[in-house]
Amino acid sequence: MKFIRFLLFPFAIVYTVITSVRNFLFDVGLFTSTSFDKPIIAVGNLSVGGTGKTPQIEYLIKILKQHKLAVLSRGYGRKTTGFILADTSKESTDIGDEPLQFFKKFKDITVAVDEDRVHGIQQLENANIVLLDDAFQHRKVTAGFYLLLTKYNELFSNDFVLPVGNLRERRVGVNRADAVVITKCPSTFTVEDQNDTEKLIRRYFSGPIFFSTIVYSDVLLNKNKEQINTIDIANYEVLLVTGIANPTPMLDYLTELNCTYTHVNFPDHHLFTEKEIKDLQSQFEAIKSSQKIIVTTEKDFVRLSDKLDMVYYLAIETSFVNKQQEFDALLLNYVNSVL
Repeated sequence: MKFIRFLLFPFAIVYTVITSVRNFLFDVGLFTSTSFDKPIIAVGNLSVGGTGKTPQIEYLIKILKQHKLAVLSRGYGRKTTGFILADTSKESTDIGDEPLQFFKKFKDITVAVDEDRVHGIQQLENANIVLLDDAFQHRKVTAGFYLLLTKYNELFSNDFVLPVGNLRERRVGVNRADAVVITKCPSTFTVEDQNDTEKLIRRYFSGPIFFSTIVYSDVLLNKNKEQINTIDIANYEVLLVTGIANPTPMLDYLTELNCTYTHVNFPDHHLFTEKEIKDLQSQFEAIKSSQKIIVTTEKDFVRLSDKLDMVYYLAIETSFVNKQQEFDALLLNYVNSVL
């Protein structure tokens, strides 16, 4: 693996030069970036892969939903283009799985997709605040507040640019952030772990740093809102279906619950074919136990709930390890300073 990475090093240099020049041209104003007279909050990361953006966006929605709030995403994985407003007629193929999840979960906000974020914001005239999902590198918009996420066990400070590593740009890109959240911290996270991790980030960033973890729901839900307590999942034979960047934490959690499961894994944002749905249904029907269910993530659930029988999802949410009130105040102070 190290030898392969060594061979890719020249490509990483070229990639670094391209992204650095692009950022420089935006920084000096030779490339145009559009500002808006309303709070624009961009959430993203420096790396590819799952850093927990979806639960973090949902945390921000809960804080800000008393305002006229809109979430604007590119709509990754959709089969459409241009600006589309989420409504009850839309499916994941129209707007993407994560925007559909936001729309179904939060009834009092606006959800839209547009690969052109400037155009998308311009269409959201009635929104007082816009959350930009996965937009840290979208320099054509000048957001008022940038929130950078980095995963605890894959910190950007220890990574390298593509294709040698997983970074979309150089580590110094973190300096555009107004705050950094280190996500997916383990349940055994200690003060010493926090201090050691913060030192690594401080090599590149002097602003506010926060730590969060993922908390799983106490219940599994199906499309009829019927519940199964997670502590009772050990009584079921489970077919686990995932299409996310990193399912390992979910596997570990189910193992902790003494759950017996068969895992069928698909790529992130996977669009399930008719044959795959039939195969999954057949695999589920082949389980002999009368106590059996299909379990999936909330993001996958929006693509599977109408296609498979006995599908339940296990929701997750962001929980701050400490300084939650400080984080909330930082965000709300920015919003209130603009509104």
